[in-house]
Amino acid sequence: MHRLKKIGKWLLYIVVFLIVVLLFGFGYIVYVSKTDPPAIADFSSLNWQRADHGNGFYTIGNNWFRKSNSGLFEMYTEGQPFERGVVNGKLSKELVTSQEDYFNAEIRKMIPSTTYLHFLKYVIGWFNRNLDKNITEEYKKEIYGISTSASEKYNYIGTNYQRILNYHAAHDIGHALQNMALVGCTSFGTWNNASQDSEMIIGRNFDFYVGDDFAKNKIVSFENPAVGYKFMSVTWGGFIGVVSGMNEKGLTVTINAAKSSIPSGSATPVSLVAREMLQYAANISEAIAIAHQRTMFVSESFLIGSAADNKAVIIEKTPDTLDVYDPQSDQIACSNHFQGKLLAGSAPNIEQMANSASEYRYERLQELMKEYGKNTVQKTAAILRDRKGLHDADIGLGNEKAMNQLIAHHAIIFEPKKLLVWVSTSPWQLGEFVAYDLHKIFSLRGLSENRELYDSTLTIPPDSFLETKQFQQFQKYREYAHMVKNGERINPDSLVVNNPRFYHAYILAGDYCYKKGELKRAEQYYAQALTREIATVNEVEYVKKQMAEIKKTTRIK
Repeated sequence: MHRLKKIGKWLLYIVVFLIVVLLFGFGYIVYVSKTDPPAIADFSSLNWQRADHGNGFYTIGNNWFRKSNSGLFEMYTEGQPFERGVVNGKLSKELVTSQEDYFNAEIRKMIPSTTYLHFLKYVIGWFNRNLDKNITEEYKKEIYGISTSASEKYNYIGTNYQRILNYHAAHDIGHALQNMALVGCTSFGTWNNASQDSEMIIGRNFDFYVGDDFAKNKIVSFENPAVGYKFMSVTWGGFIGVVSGMNEKGLTVTINAAKSSIPSGSATPVSLVAREMLQYAANISEAIAIAHQRTMFVSESFLIGSAADNKAVIIEKTPDTLDVYDPQSDQIACSNHFQGKLLAGSAPNIEQMANSASEYRYERLQELMKEYGKNTVQKTAAILRDRKGLHDADIGLGNEKAMNQLIAHHAIIFEPKKLLVWVSTSPWQLGEFVAYDLHKIFSLRGLSENRELYDSTLTIPPDSFLETKQFQQFQKYREYAHMVKNGERINPDSLVVNNPRFYHAYILAGDYCYKKGELKRAEQYYAQALTREIATVNEVEYVKKQMAEIKKTTRIK
């Protein structure tokens, strides 16, 4: 009995010790995940108020914000970092708060448990514990300024500053930890003999999808920082990073995700590296120097177009290697794998090319560039809108192997030497492409009246596909796909009837029937999926696994 008491006593000590260790560990995570905002000498800008001129047109001094009849929002900001951020937040306050609503709504769909979300914030906090150490003081101040206009209702996730800062690494975290299919972008450029008038033309699709709501409110941002070059980019509320943009020197930056290994912690977000290039580089060599200075925790391709160099290259960067791919020709193409000597043969890149849609889409891009001949801005838009597979095969609408995956946040076209930029309007890249002349935009001294700023004489008309029965059927397909995602009842035939060449329609229908216990019908849908052009090896393996499970279950019965 005495021995049992002694054992029990020691077990109690061990339990207490473990609890203390866990509490200490939790406290440590809370401590290291806490991010203090940067020191600000002058907070007087917080007292500035935007002037409301009606119809969504606001100004603060020379800064302005408006909604164009194209559906795009337009914003101009200038000055010192913190003041720029404050003005950005005040002018676009509604978009800052709604964008966070949309983002968190998508997270809620993926992780409905409030308890797990609370736990997850500390996991992300641990992962991002060094994030602020890898972001320049300038950008931290700008982010802090915007965060003063963020909503207080998400304080359970973190302070306004912590949240807005961490959102700048959201792309990188999802890309690195799950290799999520959020970003499957394509970009290309032509110049000299590859362009009809010898002008450099850069085009890209930013195929980033975090739900339909997230892509609703696109901002064409024009920024005039106190230090560095003036630049434009396509962005969203609360985000100062760059995914597509051009500066006043005719330098363009667009980003394309590549295969990444799982990192141990965060570094500089890709979008802020791109932003720094755009703000401080006038040519390719200066962009490369900036890329060398920054450590990233994911792998990325930066397609850099330069009016000064009259060519484009791709900076290929991983957490530990940097290479520059120069095709030594008058054109360049980029999807989601590396092409340079240092990284093309790496194991992650070989895996990416073998298993993803990247190489197929790259080959389709090369095919289209050859088919269209000497490039123009209009031809660039047509290539970005192309929905077919190799050799014009019908691979279904929404296939990741197509140039146009019908998920794009935006598409954009640059003519760097002319400082002209075309931005797509909804839906995806199918609406009009409206043109902005950066010479004119940056010569403005404020905006005294609410007027259109794009050059209507250069507008590229909407894709005629929007007027077709096929597009109407695709819209119905998406409605049914959303219903399946939300657990609603449908007739699974409705999925395949409205998008009969798309493999994923059959996978969705198969999954729906499988969950309902209709195994024979599910098997038939899965078999049909295997006869279509499936985007990735993982999806092929998934379908085969499901069919094997059905056969196994049927045999047991």
